[in-house]
Amino acid sequence: MKITIYIFRSVMFLSLSGLLFTSCNSEGGKDLREQAINIPDTSNSDHIVITENQFKAAQMQVGTIKPTAFDQTVKANGVFTVPPERKASVSPYFSGYVKELSLLPGDQVRKGQVLFTLENPDYIRVQQRYLEAKGQLRYLDAEYKRQQELMKDQITSEKNLLKAEADYSVIKAQYESLKKQLWLMNINPNTLSASNLRSTIAVIAPIEGHITKINTQKGAYLNPSDMALSITDTKHLQIKTQVFEKNLPQLKAGQPVVFKVQNGNEGSYHGTVKLINKAIDEHDRTASVYIDLKDDEAADHFAPGMYVEVAIVTAKDTLNALPEEAVVSIDNDHYGLVRINETTFKQVGIKIGKTSNGYVEIVNPEVFESNTVFLTKGTFEMIME
Repeated sequence: MKITIYIFRSVMFLSLSGLLFTSCNSEGGKDLREQAINIPDTSNSDHIVITENQFKAAQMQVGTIKPTAFDQTVKANGVFTVPPERKASVSPYFSGYVKELSLLPGDQVRKGQVLFTLENPDYIRVQQRYLEAKGQLRYLDAEYKRQQELMKDQITSEKNLLKAEADYSVIKAQYESLKKQLWLMNINPNTLSASNLRSTIAVIAPIEGHITKINTQKGAYLNPSDMALSITDTKHLQIKTQVFEKNLPQLKAGQPVVFKVQNGNEGSYHGTVKLINKAIDEHDRTASVYIDLKDDEAADHFAPGMYVEVAIVTAKDTLNALPEEAVVSIDNDHYGLVRINETTFKQVGIKIGKTSNGYVEIVNPEVFESNTVFLTKGTFEMIME
């Protein structure tokens, strides 16, 4: 709803006065003079009249300068990052050709989900060797136990016993090694038999998250040294910021943090200082500070690499303040509206200082009476009308 502002300039008053003078001898002069007397003396353009209905319709509010708790902060710029345990580069343990790959960057994956499959005849040979070692192990285990019993009865020689033990140990080592390799191939050795050998293996996701990069495609040959894709879990973002060494004595883990995205309109968010790396960078004399988000659900609004403005709360002050909405800034000057009577407000200059939690410090409160009433909501619309 548009708010009407009644501003009467001096030129209007003078014009009306001239009309009164030329009409003073006429029969209607008295009536016109009476009308002029009733015009309010609001010749200054800094006076604004707001009716009660207008005040209510625009949901305006008034208030006074009050002592308000302000945060003492250390300010810095930071960037959203992901802790190392929330990132994974996926490479195959075994070389092979990519057979199936249906993912795209940005896809959400679960821990343990199949990412892609590889094909290589060598996989069959590993399974074959495992089954052979498994069969030999059963025989050599029985032979070793038999030699032990014969040795007790002194029917066999110690040489035969030692050979049985050595043969068993060699095959046992081969069996266990191949078994571990099968687990790395995501093949269950306990269910493997000669009838279900396979030439393909699945590469699975080590963590939950989003696919951020894919470096391969169907038909490509991958070595264990090749990074096929990368996964990032963005549900647990943190902020990394650099703080100047002079501010380090003021900082400690657990301090509250207020931050907002640079050039964003999403408002402010909260976090806490997780840890401080007190190793000073020799070039810019700063130290890294890591900040945890208070609410992990807020991470849905952010992405790794986004820049943020950070304010680490180190202490609190009590300062005279008004709500930020009560002050309007125009060309580096600051103004507010002081109530003169029930319907009239006057525009006045204000000196401001710090801002915190929606309030702004009033540096010159002494120029106002303690009970001076300010328009605290709707000020911008009134001044800029």
